Formats: sequence, structure tokens, C-alpha cells
Amino acid sequence: MKNTFKDIVKPVLVLGCICLAVTAALAFINSVTAPIIEEASRKEAEEAMTEVLSEADAFTEITVENAPETVTEIYCADNGEGYVFMLTAKGYGGDMDLICGVKQDGTIEACKTLSHSETSGLGSKTAEDAYRNQYIGKTSDTLDSVDSISGATISSTAYKGAIEDALEAFEMIKEAE
Repeated sequence: MKNTFKDIVKPVLVLGCICLAVTAALAFINSVTAPIIEEASRKEAEEAMTEVLSEADAFTEITVENAPETVTEIYCADNGEGYVFMLTAKGYGGDMDLICGVKQDGTIEACKTLSHSETSGLGSKTAEDAYRNQYIGKTSDTLDSVDSISGATISSTAYKGAIEDALEAFEMIKEAE
């Protein structure tokens, strides 16, 4: 019992101080890197938006009431070329984050997968050009002609459903104008 401070209290205090120092260091590093990471994410999003709606000069975020759940953000091209839809769909392996550019006439210019956790070699094919290029030039009337990926029905159905939701949100915007 004589060595209670030495055997119990001292190691707890030392570990507590170490934890405090490491936590402070991590908080400092986070405060320094957070703006850098945010800026990089913003630039990546702008590049993706320009990729799916190439004629747009800049984008302004808009809000559409009662938009489908998969539509997470909507951006209007400042020069009136069309709209960009950020989408999140539930695929087989988890969430798929997509982006879709729709021209003013209601045709899809391009779609892109931003991130996914689909099965490699099956559901991940939704991110490949061969699949996503099927959507180019499609409208809500011609979307049925897009072929699903054999063996990845859940992933390709989720992808197609998200694109359908983007076109539905587009129609909602046009009706509100």
C-alpha cells in the first residue's frame, strides 16, 4: 500500500498528459488542414460539374422543394446552359455518389460516378465509360433504352434510378419557371 502513488496514480497522470498532448496536436493539425481539404473538395466538385456540363461557365446552387431523395444538391449554370444534379443512390455495396449534367433541352450531357463501394468487377462497372456513356443524349422518354449490367442488377438499377430522379427534378424546375 505504500507505493500507491508510484504504482497507480503516477502512470495514470502520465498517460493522461500524453493523451492531452496528442489530442491538442491533432486538433491543431485539423484546424490547419481543414480549410485546405475543403478547398480541394470544392475544386474537385467544380471540375466534376464542368465535366458533366461543359458549356457552363459557373454554377449557383438552387433549392427545389419536394425533389426526390436521391437528389442531394442542384446547381444551375449561370449562363443558362443547364443544371447539374448531385445524387446519392443505394447500390449493392453501399452509397454511390453520382453527378449528372442536364442541358436546357432536357437531354443528359454526361454522368459520372464520384464515389462508390460496389463489388469490384461487377457493380463497379457502373463507374466505367461503357456504362455511363449510355446516358449521354438520353431524356426522360428515352432512358428505358439504357442496358443494365449483367450480374450487377442492384447497382445498375440504383444508378439508373438516380438518373431518373435527376430528370424528374429537372422537370420540376422547368414547371416552376
